[in-house]
Amino acid sequence: MSLDIVSYGRKGPGDVLRFSSDEIAQIRRTVDRAPEVMVKVTGGGRDASSVQVHLDYIGRQGKLPLEDDEGRTHQGRNAARELASDWQLDLCKGQYKSKPRKGQTDSRPKVAHNIVLSMPQGTPSDKLLRTVRAFARTNFGQRHRYAMALHVDQAHPHVHLVVKSEQEYEPTKRLCIYKATLRQWREQFAALLREEGVTANATARQVRGQMRTPYSTAVHHRLQALQAAARLPPAEKSQHQAPKTSTFMQAKIEKVLRLLGTQEHVIDHGLEAMQRTRQGVLHDWRATAQQLRRQGEAELAVQVDRFVASMPAVQTDARWLAERWKTQAERRPDPTASAPDKGPRTR
Repeated sequence: MSLDIVSYGRKGPGDVLRFSSDEIAQIRRTVDRAPEVMVKVTGGGRDASSVQVHLDYIGRQGKLPLEDDEGRTHQGRNAARELASDWQLDLCKGQYKSKPRKGQTDSRPKVAHNIVLSMPQGTPSDKLLRTVRAFARTNFGQRHRYAMALHVDQAHPHVHLVVKSEQEYEPTKRLCIYKATLRQWREQFAALLREEGVTANATARQVRGQMRTPYSTAVHHRLQALQAAARLPPAEKSQHQAPKTSTFMQAKIEKVLRLLGTQEHVIDHGLEAMQRTRQGVLHDWRATAQQLRRQGEAELAVQVDRFVASMPAVQTDARWLAERWKTQAERRPDPTASAPDKGPRTR
């Protein structure tokens, strides 16, 4: 994993690598830990009915407006059905192929892609929505039909964007999303947010020292609910309805507990590869600091050094769960311990 800002640097006279002003600005945003944008593909429908169901979901069953590629808003119980009909999804090639049997891979092409564009808590929702409008218009306008809905019912504001796969005037051309596409979209999304006056950055998590794989959106939301419930005062906990336990996390914890003490080495499976990635990141950051000093950016170079020194230790997801479980176990009261002697009782 190489550091993009080093790879993209331009060589000047004497074959010496130099950073442009834009690259220096990106370095500064990264070491200042500017809010990171998120652009994530969360799936997609393989037939007209599944696309309509998702449109209905992001519109909260007609309670929220759905904004289409022509700037029109659709709201109400029939909004999702109207959009699906307007997009002529029934004519999309491939959706009438037979669904796979249980256990088989669904190879049917997607009729539409579901994308989520998100920013951390505190980002103005109106600026976020304007940015997503510009993002969608730039990438899909006049080619793909799309619709979006702003959600502000969670800590971080986000926009759901549904994009029809087939192009309008050339149905044989389809929207294909690769890892490079997502990287380009993140950088573009961050740049558009900055034009709105919102501080935003787009760097790989490894470059920022984050090695653990992020959880899926559903699991992440469930964990947030569990953590919020745990922070409630004791008086409120009794009245608060406890969130459902994440079956995903429960299964992971149970697997880690089975390995502890018997096959603990399995918990660190993949650690060597993660350490090699970290070494490559550290090498690139040190090269960045050296070049910044050569360009007279000594203060920023010091910030880079501090940023590198503050990176957390490399740890597998399973090891993180094991350590977290041990810490929580140490804090739990011992149920076998006898109650403290309060002295003789008096009548």
